[in-house]
Amino acid sequence: MISRIYILLILAIVLPFFYVDYGMMRERWRGCKWKRLLWWLPCIGMLVYTSLLARLRSFAPLETWQLFLYLLLLGVIIVPAAVFALCSMAGALCKRKGWARRNHGRRVGMVLGVVCMLLVVYGAFFGGKGVNVRHVEYSSDHLPASFDGYRIALFSDAHVGSYIWGSIGQLDIVVDSLNAQHANMIAFTGDLQNMHPDELLPAIPVLKKLSARDGIFSVLGNHDYGDYLRADAITTQKNHQLMLDRQKEMGWCLLIDDNRVIRHNGDSIFVAGMQNDGKVPIPVKGNPEKAMKGVPQEAFTVMLEHDPTSWRRTVLPRTSAQLTLSGHTHGGQLNIAGISPAAITNNEYDGMYNDESGRALFVTSGISGFVPFRIGIKPEVVVITLHRKN
Repeated sequence: MISRIYILLILAIVLPFFYVDYGMMRERWRGCKWKRLLWWLPCIGMLVYTSLLARLRSFAPLETWQLFLYLLLLGVIIVPAAVFALCSMAGALCKRKGWARRNHGRRVGMVLGVVCMLLVVYGAFFGGKGVNVRHVEYSSDHLPASFDGYRIALFSDAHVGSYIWGSIGQLDIVVDSLNAQHANMIAFTGDLQNMHPDELLPAIPVLKKLSARDGIFSVLGNHDYGDYLRADAITTQKNHQLMLDRQKEMGWCLLIDDNRVIRHNGDSIFVAGMQNDGKVPIPVKGNPEKAMKGVPQEAFTVMLEHDPTSWRRTVLPRTSAQLTLSGHTHGGQLNIAGISPAAITNNEYDGMYNDESGRALFVTSGISGFVPFRIGIKPEVVVITLHRKN
């Protein structure tokens, strides 16, 4: 990940320090080498850290805390410095044009830099705490009468490798919240791990506590295939099998282009699960025809699919599933005044979406992320109540 934007990161790290040193403090620091050295030390440290991460063959360090610490340092050192430098340059331009007598951009930059630093600290250590319970309803004339009021508890994007520095207790809170809903079934829509199935080891005892009358159904997300390790084919396959085995160990019903029938009072509905069907460059692995094999055309079907972009691209044209449940977007992990970065790349990224025929997609913002950072998007579990449309 770092290697892809290495040059951009180097420029972002160096330029703000160079601006302050050469553009602002050159005369004041003349002859005071120790002051200049102190100023450049954080920059040198970040350059070394960046270069070490860029040399990794894998997408990111196997130890998630190394990436988290790096991004945290970027957020509390480099981002405020860059904001200050940009504001100072804007203020200098205004002064040069005669629009202001003083460079007020420096004061503005200092204030905004501190605000950025506080937001980063909040998002990293507090924004992802706790859990919201969202209640939604979906009506369909395909739903059998005996399933009216059927409740599905949905969660997604656990990224258990991101529970670092003793934060595994957050997963306990999520599990307790899910069990407290007393839903008929629990659905998990992928990204259980970050990069390696060993991340699950401390999480398995917690996730084993999940319980629902009709079971816990899951599908794989893009992180669950082990491709981010950039390992050889044999190692990748071994790790992938470990992921499958550990989900079964927890008692989950993992649907890999497969489906199950749920019966109640003589009626039935189907739960289908497709492998991850993402946009390029994420590999397309899902097989919708195989996932729906044996499901009657008129049957009410809930489709579990990690990536919501698959809904319009694959699920709607190639399956008869009435309700699709997805995750993947994390709600952008940032939402300020209703504005989320996820809206830039996704038409459906958080909440319920319907097509003209009444078929629907629900996208949850999930409970964690590869980078454990959230502002304005709390971890959530979702309770979806099904109703028969008269």
